Amino acid sequence: MAHLRKSKSNSLLCDTKEVLLAHIKQGDHLTIALSGGIDSVVLLHVLATLSKQLQFTLSAAHVNHGISSNATFWSKFCCNLCHNYGISIYIAYLQIKKETGISLEAIAREERYRIFSHIQADYVVLAQHLDDQAETLLLQLFRGAGVKGLSAMPIVRKQASDAAPQILRPLLEVSRSRIEAYAQQQKLNWIIDESNDSITFNRNFLRHEILPILKTRYPNYPKTLLRTSRHLSEASLLLDELAEIDSAYCLALGKLQVENLRKLSFSRAKNLLRYTLLQHGAILPSTAKIENILNQLLAIGVDNQFHISLNDSEIRCYKGAIYILPGITPLQEPKQYVWRGETYLALQHLRGAIRFTQIKNQGISQQKILNEPVTVRSRSGGERFTPACNRPRRSLKKLLQEAVIPPWERIVMPLLFCGEKLIWVPGIGIDCEFQVKSDEIGILPTWDPE
Repeated sequence: MAHLRKSKSNSLLCDTKEVLLAHIKQGDHLTIALSGGIDSVVLLHVLATLSKQLQFTLSAAHVNHGISSNATFWSKFCCNLCHNYGISIYIAYLQIKKETGISLEAIAREERYRIFSHIQADYVVLAQHLDDQAETLLLQLFRGAGVKGLSAMPIVRKQASDAAPQILRPLLEVSRSRIEAYAQQQKLNWIIDESNDSITFNRNFLRHEILPILKTRYPNYPKTLLRTSRHLSEASLLLDELAEIDSAYCLALGKLQVENLRKLSFSRAKNLLRYTLLQHGAILPSTAKIENILNQLLAIGVDNQFHISLNDSEIRCYKGAIYILPGITPLQEPKQYVWRGETYLALQHLRGAIRFTQIKNQGISQQKILNEPVTVRSRSGGERFTPACNRPRRSLKKLLQEAVIPPWERIVMPLLFCGEKLIWVPGIGIDCEFQVKSDEIGILPTWDPE
């Protein structure tokens, strides 16, 4: 019996080692997300055992959500545990508050991943396992999730920012029973979250009320559901590949074109819109809302300036091109800035900055701006401009329309004035009167919006 227990322990170590060897390299820094529960305590023990063999740096991060009255005790437990292993631990203290229409679980999860995205490491290692996979699939199924939502959690996943550590889940094919057996054999201590027994939470209701019954009839359901999730993951990848093909057909100058979108079937157009929203980092709305947005887009005319706000972004349409933008907050009162020769001028109220570069044969003549103050202002209307010396002076409004600059970009566009004369407009150019002459060193402004 002792030999059997030893082989089971070695088996979990070997399985985890195999996963790590496939994804990490010598010298990598791994930070384990340590809750103090049995899963993360076992993972910590396994990683501490393997860290010397595989030569990676190990640290821990603990998120104190401030929800339970025992949260402070759990943080101390994790600190003491890491002290015993001789590894550093970072504690993040949060104050989670319930929001209307969003579960406390979802808010806590969102906050955890926000913390994980700022950790300085190569990987944040989570203790999610085979049974978690099955529970997640069923929860998503009951929420009416699509193919992407029903896909299996990947062993390795990139976070939104390229600078953020990757998420690594080395126990995804290890069952809860194997983890519990390992903990007992190694005589590990862990904490028990009292909320794990509350069936008011959907996951706990599944775990305590539904899955035990399911297991009596289908004892291998976790592995079966894992296969299902993997099939759906493959289908999701194929849908993304189809979206990339359709995107190449529907794009012009980096923007989806409504005219081309109309030539796709409704399902393919919806798949492409969903894919494009994700590519822009938007939080996906419900399927019903995506279908409603798509119907509106397909019905608009060329001159219709479509605008709809989502959770954290907005969709606009101009001249038949679809723009997906971050949510725009209202502008403050227009301000006037005096330019005093800085190479970089930040304009917070316009959400961007102007860079000024000295360059030969290009830009604004320095001689022409010596006698009047140079200021940066927003549009007020009625401005006139002469960007080409062989053409007459024209209204700025007409020039912006011809340059196909969307109205919402015009609002936050900085204009450079010398005295009361408009001398530079981003995307249009420099007024003829103020352009450099041959062999003259000019000042070239560049507008960098956020």
